[in-house]
Amino acid sequence: MSQFFFNDKQHVVNEAIEGALLSTPWANLSRLEVGEEIRVVVRNDWDKNKVALISGGGSGHEPAHVGFVGKGMLTAAVCGDIFASPSVDAVLSAIINVTGEAGCLLIVKNYTGDRLNFGLAAEKAKNLGYKVELVMVKDDIALPDNPQPRGLAGTALIHKIAGAAAEAGKSLTDVTAIANRAINATSSIGLAFATCHLPGEDRDERVKAGESELGMGIHGEPGVSTLPTQNSREIVDTMTGKLLENLPAEKKVLLLINNLGGFSMLEMGVLTREVMASALGDRITHLVGPATLVSALDMKGFSLTTLQLEADFLDALQAPVETSGWQPLRVAGAAQTIKGERVARLPDATPSENAAVGAVVSSVSQTLVDLEKALNDLDAKVGDGDTGSTFAAGARKVQQELKANRLPLNQPAALLALVGEQLATVMGGSSGVLMSILFTAAGQQLEQGEKLPQALLAGLEQMKHYGGAQPGDRTLVDALQPALEALVAGKSLKEAAEAAKQGADATTQMNAAKAGRSSYLNQESLHGVKDPGAYAVEQVFANLV
Repeated sequence: MSQFFFNDKQHVVNEAIEGALLSTPWANLSRLEVGEEIRVVVRNDWDKNKVALISGGGSGHEPAHVGFVGKGMLTAAVCGDIFASPSVDAVLSAIINVTGEAGCLLIVKNYTGDRLNFGLAAEKAKNLGYKVELVMVKDDIALPDNPQPRGLAGTALIHKIAGAAAEAGKSLTDVTAIANRAINATSSIGLAFATCHLPGEDRDERVKAGESELGMGIHGEPGVSTLPTQNSREIVDTMTGKLLENLPAEKKVLLLINNLGGFSMLEMGVLTREVMASALGDRITHLVGPATLVSALDMKGFSLTTLQLEADFLDALQAPVETSGWQPLRVAGAAQTIKGERVARLPDATPSENAAVGAVVSSVSQTLVDLEKALNDLDAKVGDGDTGSTFAAGARKVQQELKANRLPLNQPAALLALVGEQLATVMGGSSGVLMSILFTAAGQQLEQGEKLPQALLAGLEQMKHYGGAQPGDRTLVDALQPALEALVAGKSLKEAAEAAKQGADATTQMNAAKAGRSSYLNQESLHGVKDPGAYAVEQVFANLV
């Protein structure tokens, strides 16, 4: 089944170009109006007094190439179909519409279709009297014996360096010369865990689970070898080793870390850390990325590019631009830390004895331990089946502290605060935090002189405030609130237990949950099933009577 977002496969590229024009931050892009079949995006602030830069190729590598059109980079981008070179007519249309007396430089990735179509267009333009030069980016080092290395993400660096020279008013000869110097100083290597999705087609699954393909092309073409790993450190060691083989001794480099489209920012962060910690890291003085500059649709992969730095390259790369796709470079360095102050934890409470309070603590904790399976079984029907285990984990921790005589049983405020802190640590998910809020807030109320029922009810209000649940939302609040309200009103513990039971029973008739995992279930799944949290509260009060 296709996993590609589109309306009509035939119009994907045209509609994507329109979206780029609508969203450019500088409102400086237009589509050249020369026919429906010709897709050329140009700077609308171009006056032909400087050397024009034109690049392009198949679509699907966004932001390349439209994202690099603008002041300081490309004058025009020629867009083909997805992974297909644009026609000779399209390239020629771009040349004759943006080229003035200063001439034009074509920047082409080294693929057969691009070489031929851009090359023929260049020759036709020369016959028409235009000054045109062409450079080919061939930065791929994955296939060292290939006489025609492919153009990869290093293309973006060539756009930037040549673009700065053109923007500075340099001649076509000078712009071409610095572009060729930069091409010769650039090396790239890519790797992918999986190839990309094409519109209306399934992904090619040739890369097996747990493996990765070194040197996979930016159109999904096979790489040079398969690595039996997806481990970040092993992969980066392999790739940086190959990049180092192409560097003169002691030469410093800029590193471009390029997302081929399918890596998350989390993974790109890991990648950046691994590269900077590798043997190549000592050679890197500047970084571009991690970012998506030359993608392969949604390919689950990335590429690394090194540029052997010269002073004029660095000046060009730091020159300002008005393009949506370029990422500014920054000086590489060690990750920085700032000395911080640790969060102050509650002081250890002094253990104290109180038989009555100890009995209550023991009853509550034992009840929750005994209910573990019953609560899990209930939760399996309306949640993820772990309510009993979560409550029991907190209860066992309290039991452990009680048996070891480490609880301040004769200091209610300190006891609630301590229990609240421990529950947040040992209970998983949101339950532990919610219960910790209740006990922590209740302990604060006791410190301020409130009675226990009022303090617990105030703690419940804070739990509701942060957790979002209210009576009727099918949670433990439906049993706990009426029980605490009964105690605040001066009613007996037995009456409070009855109120808790009535509240818990009511949850069986609530056909919609508005909090917790149950909120994602339909009416049929919930009807007749008691909420596990409410049932736990019911049983705790019942066993206290």
